[in-house]
Amino acid sequence: MMAAKAILVSVESDLPEGWVSTELGQLVSPSREKIEPQQCPTAPYLSLEHVESRTGRILGHGKASDVKSTKSVFRAGDVIYGKLRPYLNKVTIPSFDGVCSTDFLVFPRQSWLENNYLLLFLLRSEVVEFASHRSTGVQLPRVNFETLAELEFPLPPLAEQKRIVGKIGDLLARVNTARARLAHVPVILKRFRQAVLAAACSGRLTTGWRMKNPENKSVSGIVASIQERRMSEATSPREKEKIREIYALVEEGDSSDLPKGWDFVALTKLCSSFDYGTSAKSQPSGDVPVLRMGNIQAGKIDWTDLAFTSDEDEIRHYSLRPETVLFNRTNSAELVGKTGIYLGERPAIFAGYLIRINHLPEIDPRYLNICLNSDYAREFCSRVKTDAVSQSNINAQKLGTFEVPFCQLKEQQEIAHRVEALFTLAEVFEKRIDAAAALTERLTQAILARAFRGELVPTEAELARRECRSYEPASVLLDRIQRERAFVEAEKRSTAIRQTTRSANGGRRRTRKR
Repeated sequence: MMAAKAILVSVESDLPEGWVSTELGQLVSPSREKIEPQQCPTAPYLSLEHVESRTGRILGHGKASDVKSTKSVFRAGDVIYGKLRPYLNKVTIPSFDGVCSTDFLVFPRQSWLENNYLLLFLLRSEVVEFASHRSTGVQLPRVNFETLAELEFPLPPLAEQKRIVGKIGDLLARVNTARARLAHVPVILKRFRQAVLAAACSGRLTTGWRMKNPENKSVSGIVASIQERRMSEATSPREKEKIREIYALVEEGDSSDLPKGWDFVALTKLCSSFDYGTSAKSQPSGDVPVLRMGNIQAGKIDWTDLAFTSDEDEIRHYSLRPETVLFNRTNSAELVGKTGIYLGERPAIFAGYLIRINHLPEIDPRYLNICLNSDYAREFCSRVKTDAVSQSNINAQKLGTFEVPFCQLKEQQEIAHRVEALFTLAEVFEKRIDAAAALTERLTQAILARAFRGELVPTEAELARRECRSYEPASVLLDRIQRERAFVEAEKRSTAIRQTTRSANGGRRRTRKR
């Protein structure tokens, strides 16, 4: 028990005049009222997914008929606290009656405690940290009320509780407005990135550049020279026949939508081959990382959550060269086709759900990566993917039919340079937004900390002296709370005894009658 007390949320001993330090369990206890869903099938039903973390905003609700197991009952104005994964910090006060998951603790409204004051107390970072440390269970950590009951609770007079809640509401309304605006910025940046990619792949991004740098060779001439070179390098009649088949393909894209000097060219005409990665099982440690589909994020390689191999043959066969584009051939319908470029940050090989695109020197790999991450490419993937039960697939043959909006190499390189500059700018904005979002969270906690130290509003003791009146200090309020709770508990015990006695007497009467 000593160890438990050592990590209780601390409350300063020099509380404001009229306040008292107590424990949460001395003020509230969770409701035990349960109900079967079939008894109220149309009642609103709240699960943890319906409550937004930190803000307590209710995002919607289901119906009791949607669930089968016994649920807790709550009423409008009750405080409901998510005890499952308490670090998610899900606490809310519904404005309607209903039922909720038993992963919530329901604290009924009390005449002696402002319910929003209790909610704000439970939202404090110190409380979240305490509950998280004291949770039990590994996969699904939970905190029980017996643990929460030990939390030290700074109790002001009731009138002061209400003033504190009002002041916090005014301040947090501004903070939440800022938070909501900040939350919208990532959506804007995502649209910005896609607009940049669309401008890049349509030629709009380099309109001015083309005026100063007119093309000196047609796309058809570039493709013809590629075919001629590949035919000269072919070592067998079969290989030559395959090359002829590749360049006999006729593209379907309407090149009239592209700038002068551009054409749609099938990717297979711009690549020497497409390779599948290793199918061997990776290990948690080893000599060389094995890049998997989860390591492709936002057009780049994410070097976290790596698997490894030490097999020399595997490393030799699947080793990646710098500036290699990797295509995710198998994933969910939404994610299949995501693409990233390996820049040679460290030696690596690639796994079987990826395709290595072995591009020819006429196409810049950074430009190819840009094209394959555009909405235009997403539409292509959606059109050609093969769907299975839980995943979709795009094989190398279908990938080869992707029609690249192709232009001369110097313009591709200029496009890649401009896109990278604009994306770097977006990343700067993202970092600033993340910092601002973190600041709003710190500001929220700073406001709560001041509130529970009695620094936000005049104390009831101060106002009473100023207005020449008396007031009920929290020590008196606490004494009254304890008497009322003791009376209620005594009534419950008395009722239980009477019910037990009646049941016993009824049983004896039935026995005598027989």
